[in-house]
Amino acid sequence: MSQETAGPAPSHDPRPLAKQILALAVPALGALVAEPLFLMADTAIIGWLGTAELAGAALGVTVMHTVVGLMIFLAYSTTPAVARYVGAGKTAKALAAGRDGIWLALSLGTVLALIGLAAGEQVLQALGSTGEIHPHAYDYLLWSLPGLPAMLLVFAAVGALRGFQDTRTPLVVAAAGFGGNALLNLILVHPLGLGVAGAAIGTSVAQWGMAITYLLILVPRMRAAGVPLGADPVALRYAARVGGWMFLRTLSLRAALVATVVVATGLGPETLAAHQVAFTFFSTLAFVLDALAIAAQALIGRELGAGREAQARRMIRTMIWWGIGFGAVVGALTAVAAPWVPRLFTPDPEVAGMITVALFVLAAAQPLAGYVFVLDGVLMGAGDVRYLAVAGVVNLIIYLPALAWIAGRGAAGGESILLLWLAFAVLFMAARAATLGARTHGSSRWMVLGESR
Repeated sequence: MSQETAGPAPSHDPRPLAKQILALAVPALGALVAEPLFLMADTAIIGWLGTAELAGAALGVTVMHTVVGLMIFLAYSTTPAVARYVGAGKTAKALAAGRDGIWLALSLGTVLALIGLAAGEQVLQALGSTGEIHPHAYDYLLWSLPGLPAMLLVFAAVGALRGFQDTRTPLVVAAAGFGGNALLNLILVHPLGLGVAGAAIGTSVAQWGMAITYLLILVPRMRAAGVPLGADPVALRYAARVGGWMFLRTLSLRAALVATVVVATGLGPETLAAHQVAFTFFSTLAFVLDALAIAAQALIGRELGAGREAQARRMIRTMIWWGIGFGAVVGALTAVAAPWVPRLFTPDPEVAGMITVALFVLAAAQPLAGYVFVLDGVLMGAGDVRYLAVAGVVNLIIYLPALAWIAGRGAAGGESILLLWLAFAVLFMAARAATLGARTHGSSRWMVLGESR
């Protein structure tokens, strides 16, 4: 590991906890929204090329977003590692933890890009890429691969800055990246006539621009603190082990989402369509709750690093109420919108009615989701990644039999979507709440024995 710039643990932040939470959560929310904006910009610009181009790009985007989504652990494992060293007043070790995360991201990104180059076409064909859409799907995937290492580097760098209690810089960089991405895509796709490939090239260039920006921010800090810039094999293996647990946790969540879609597909096109709209709402509301989880990661990591466990406990209680409260607010807004907003997505009255049913269930479950998101962030902040991974597998084992029962029941119409969303928004979230709550509210062992310590 690097040299250590040791010093006394920083003094307690004098600001009220509410201000500390908002100072981290609000900019984090803005940065979280940037990624869907990248996709929206690509989709809008490509849509003017034609149906085949848009369909092909959709397949390419699906592959890229699946891979990148599984790599989000790079941010979630880097934040608490950095935050704990920040809390302990060990700036050099905090920067070294960020460096390790960046090297791990670059390594994984390079390997995944090479795998995509070798097997990407076969993956697309397995997803149904044929005929006139296949060349466009392959073009999008092929020209997106050079940007994959940069995308993962951005995850790790954002995680490092969050650990330093800085969520504003990622917001600024994300906003600039979105603007640059939209402008590049517009120029490359239409005036230069590069088509779908132009959109992927523009996104790759924008991602590298963001990655280089983060390096320009972090590398001078590392040099000033005497932190070697080269990869430390021992530290890299350590970061990979911690990241491996976080990957398993993320994989279990993704498996639950995919299994839900599979069951929805089997219940008929109307159920699938209604589920897709409802899940879009769930994903949007999740941004608000995930911003609170990010604040929990950074704040709890800092307090535990400083040895202020009593203060961490007080923070946890406060943030739990924040999570439940925000969940109640967004749930109430969702309930108000549920009867009429489906008409914006479909002219089919049956599908609209099914969407309304799903949204009412989603609305009722939002306080529970707020509780889950906050505790997820708390345990990440403590570095309790092994427990998070095991709990994720347990939750999946609880959830899958319920999905199998729903699939076997063969329900239709409103009953099918009601059962599906009771399983996902209530049962699955309740399982997560039980496993996370049992850990957080039980003994204090997890506060001092996090895997990444």
